Amino acid sequence: MTAQYPPIEPYDHGLLDVGDGQHVYWETCGNPAGRPALVVHGGPGSGASVGARRWFDPDRYRIILFDQRGCGRSTPHAGDHDTDLTHNTTEHLLADIERLRQHLGVESWLLHGSSWGSTLALAHAQRHPAMVTAIVLVSVTLTRRADIDWLYRGVARFFPAEWETFRRAPPAPIPDTSRTSAPDAALDTGLGTWEPAGGLVARYARRLDDPDPAVRAAAADAWCAWEDAVISLESNGRPGAYGSRPPRARLALARICSHYFSHGAWLDEGILLRDAGRLAGIPGVLIHGRHDLGGPYQVAWDLARAWPDAELIGVTDSGHTGSAALGHHLRTALDRLAATPTRSS
Repeated sequence: MTAQYPPIEPYDHGLLDVGDGQHVYWETCGNPAGRPALVVHGGPGSGASVGARRWFDPDRYRIILFDQRGCGRSTPHAGDHDTDLTHNTTEHLLADIERLRQHLGVESWLLHGSSWGSTLALAHAQRHPAMVTAIVLVSVTLTRRADIDWLYRGVARFFPAEWETFRRAPPAPIPDTSRTSAPDAALDTGLGTWEPAGGLVARYARRLDDPDPAVRAAAADAWCAWEDAVISLESNGRPGAYGSRPPRARLALARICSHYFSHGAWLDEGILLRDAGRLAGIPGVLIHGRHDLGGPYQVAWDLARAWPDAELIGVTDSGHTGSAALGHHLRTALDRLAATPTRSS
């Protein structure tokens, strides 16, 4: 299998003041005169990974990474209880990306997003298609309310015991199911007392903002334990990828995820599929594990059907956290696109 490129260090970095008291960390690696490529990390709230630099040929790419609001090296950090998340929404992140593009003097760039990063990359590309030269997405996620419901309730059919623990971790009254609307009721998995995922995620968001640090820590631990359960069957993935994070990073991830997902990421349901036509002419590569239980392969399939310029690659030995084969396809796609003329050229 194709290995990553050797480790590299940034040749420039900084904190960009994006308003609202927020400062977004950014860095640039590789060739300053190379093809600009923006790495959009997942989560939301995971922070940029040093390893993401290594998927790009450093001689041909100007690699740009940044930490989204509230996580990584950006400030203030959501792992601190006094950090308010009011000014941390999808719209804020999209505005930050555009400010970063202007700050770095980039006319257009390739986008590489993974998981939640694919949602944010697609939203940016659909808003500014002329500024995007290509898109490479891994573990494609659209963050529809239906997708959130699947991840935090529907997939429980594979992990009923773990979900029962997750569901009962933040104590609160279970909603009266007699008032459940017909469309929501159709999503019932039959796993005990029915509760829509949005309500469960919102309960976690409240517990993660509790003034008691022990309550916040327990909620973050339970959140990450569920995320780890969902990826636990991936034989070639990274077991414990969520719970193994340091406590402050774990709390930031859980806070930001529950904040975004309890609001449907502030996206109209299905808008990224409906507006996929705005990506016409932009070459895309969608790489998705066939064993991704948290984000089923059909999500990537539906996007590929709505975006004719995208190539879909299903990886049979991979789940959400990847595999050597998935990495091979990612590096191959980025190497190929590095040699492909952009639309402007």
